[in-house]
Order: sequence, then structure tokens, then C-alpha cells
Amino acid sequence: MADIVNLKQFRKRRERAERDEEAAAKRILFGRTKGEKEREEKLKTAEVKKLDGAKREHDDPAN
Repeated sequence: MADIVNLKQFRKRRERAERDEEAAAKRILFGRTKGEKEREEKLKTAEVKKLDGAKREHDDPAN
């Protein structure tokens, strides 16, 4: 005799697995932790400050 299968539960499990796979793929593409974002922002601002500090003021020959 065959086992009885609840199709509603089967569909829900399949859909949940599909959503989990999609979420994992999106985490790889877009996911960064808050700490990673903050560290990157700090590095950017440090680079800008370093470049701005190294600017030379020069006289414009047109004036």
C-alpha cells in the first residue's frame, strides 16, 4: 500500500527551499555586514582627507 502524501505540505516545503536558495544567492551578491560597510566608509573618508591635505595651492597665471 502506498504512503499518503499531503500535497499542501509538499508544496510549502518546495517553495520554502526555493526561497532559501534565492536568498542565499542574493546574500552573496548584495550582502555585507554593517561592520564591513562602516569600515569601507572610514577608509574612503581617510583617503579623501589624505588627498585634500596633500593639495597644493597654486597661483593661476590668468589672474
